[in-house]
Amino acid sequence: MKKMLILMLMLISIIACTGRKIHHNKTEVVFWHAMGGPLGEALEMLVDDFNSSHQDIFIKAVSMGRYDALSQKLMASMQTGTHPDIAQVYESWTANFIEGGVLLPIDSFIDRDSTFGEDDMNDIYDVFIKSNTMKGRLYSFPFNKSVRVLYYNKDIFFQNNLDPNKPPVTWDDFRKYCRILTKDTNNDGNINQWGTTFAISAWQFENLLLQAGGEMMNEDMTTPLLNSEKGIEALNFLNDILNTDKTAYLSTGFDWQNDFLAGKVAMVEGSSVSMAYMRNTGINFPLGISAIPVYKTKRSIISGTNVAIFKSGKSEVEWAAWEFLKWFTDTEQTARWSEMTYYMPVRKSSFEHPILKKRMLSNPEIASVYEQLNFAAFEPTIPEWYFARKELEEFAIERVFRKTMSPKEALDQVNSALLKQLDNKKRGEK
Repeated sequence: MKKMLILMLMLISIIACTGRKIHHNKTEVVFWHAMGGPLGEALEMLVDDFNSSHQDIFIKAVSMGRYDALSQKLMASMQTGTHPDIAQVYESWTANFIEGGVLLPIDSFIDRDSTFGEDDMNDIYDVFIKSNTMKGRLYSFPFNKSVRVLYYNKDIFFQNNLDPNKPPVTWDDFRKYCRILTKDTNNDGNINQWGTTFAISAWQFENLLLQAGGEMMNEDMTTPLLNSEKGIEALNFLNDILNTDKTAYLSTGFDWQNDFLAGKVAMVEGSSVSMAYMRNTGINFPLGISAIPVYKTKRSIISGTNVAIFKSGKSEVEWAAWEFLKWFTDTEQTARWSEMTYYMPVRKSSFEHPILKKRMLSNPEIASVYEQLNFAAFEPTIPEWYFARKELEEFAIERVFRKTMSPKEALDQVNSALLKQLDNKKRGEK
């Protein structure tokens, strides 16, 4: 009995030191994420499915609640060596982790995995491979990727003699529709039906910049191009709708979503995953969903995070982490994930899966949303882009919308601030 007690105490001590639990001889993989609400429920369901179907692996999913909390904890863990086995990461975070030497390239697993070959790589959308490749290595794998879409109220379209099955396709169409749909419907002297509303969003500006034919950075990522003529044209487009036409108003948080559901707004641009929340809230009108209006190009930015595998020094844990990523992004799971959450499927073959075929048949309009994957781009994969996004939102876009700066002045200053960051880094490397 004394020996048994000693062994039990030793086992408890080992578990306490490693922070790992034993799940019937399964290898535990700690996964930090930021999914919540219906998205978190969908992730939990898939993780449970993986755990129940894999006898030797247990994924311990730990939600940090918000992306900023996840970012702070991951950055701190890099300093203390307490990082998880896998985690959701944006491309700009990944660049930091690569510099910190804490990641294992995904291609190091693919090269040794006989069950994952060239056909699998070709099945994954090219934009996801490119956006996860840094310094010539595939460092992370696509996870929850979304595109911006246009939601519109078909009833309001019909009431204003607009074809409810023909949403605006171009910038000019969109501006024209906003004018038609902004009204004082009860004749009290105040607008109570708006063409659109939007929040301050770097993502929205980035899309417009690309659609105008511009770029965010030069090819070797050394010079920002935000204040080009194309950038000014993009920001002017939004500013004209808001402050010249006065067919939109600024919203914060998820007010735009609530106002749209309440019928106060005819059209809103949001993430594809907004649909998962709106579906849960309840939609009491015929909903239209389509690709966002375009201009000179159809290019648009894919948003969302990837998943990276962190070095643990334990090959069985690292390999188990890869097995989960491989499973989560196979045709079956990526189709299920997309159906439940409205995130984009990772694989082209997912559209042959019955679950997505059914969605496309029941709502043919959504095909234009998924087609955006064929023209998708991604944000610059440099650590400094995290700073650039904040500067765009908190400095440039907000000041233009509040009429305290012109688009050119605001973008000139953001461009200069980002260039300074890049120059400081360059000097620090010498």
